[in-house]
Amino acid sequence: MTQHSPGAGAPRFQGSTTYVATDDIKLAVNASLTLQRPLLIKGEPGTGKTMLAEEVASALDMPLLQWHIKSTTKAQQGLYEYDAVSRLRDSQLGDPRVQDINNYIIKGVLWQAFLADEPVVLLIDEIDKADIEFPNDLLRELDRMEFYVYETRQMVVAKHRPLVIITSNNEKELPDAFLRRCFFHYIQFPDKATMEQIVAVHFPHLKQDLLGAALQVFYDVRNLNGIKKKPSTSELIDWLKLLLAEGIALEALRGKDGKTIVPPLGGALLKNEQDVQLFERLVAMTRAAR
Repeated sequence: MTQHSPGAGAPRFQGSTTYVATDDIKLAVNASLTLQRPLLIKGEPGTGKTMLAEEVASALDMPLLQWHIKSTTKAQQGLYEYDAVSRLRDSQLGDPRVQDINNYIIKGVLWQAFLADEPVVLLIDEIDKADIEFPNDLLRELDRMEFYVYETRQMVVAKHRPLVIITSNNEKELPDAFLRRCFFHYIQFPDKATMEQIVAVHFPHLKQDLLGAALQVFYDVRNLNGIKKKPSTSELIDWLKLLLAEGIALEALRGKDGKTIVPPLGGALLKNEQDVQLFERLVAMTRAAR
């Protein structure tokens, strides 16, 4: 069966109105389409890796299939599972369905992607959460776009090669053999200019002075030496939403003479007691230095 590239005859990814894609991200997506290789996306949690797959599917008008990986997820589950327990139970009840083993084959997300009537975007989300052998167990399937179903003695071959987007938070190192088969891109944390564009997508009418003050506080927290959990883009969005909902005044974000202050509703940014204490000590030192 002929496999068709999802990029063949389709428009290239140029970003969207709801996702601020840098030139590097656009190049990475289009390189994956051209090479017909999975796109491996790494970056800090909360930098929009999962959202990228959603936006690519929307922008290219392709269906999106998602496989969210857990620590207990096995590669076989993405292909198919044979429900032998149900078949045994049905045989004891005299159910005629037991004569056809296909009734007990549960198709996984890869099988669904392979047999789709049009090219799809397949998201394998947070692959580093699974066992270290998980990526190796998918090498052949993602490379050759086919797999064998032993129970039914059939070979499942992709009608169309899906655009595979794989995300990782770098919790585990991925095998070299797996990395060789991917196009890799690391999402750098946005600078202030890019972050302003991202915020504008979510809060198009946010006043510039409030945005400027909020970003200053946000990056002060991120750049604090010794901080254990740096706040992410998604946490900044949550914090801004709270500031607007609670009507926090601009003055509450600025200390006198521009001194560092504990941010209001800081629980949206600082997520553990060590970081809160560290920031409070910084504020106390700043006050003492006046």
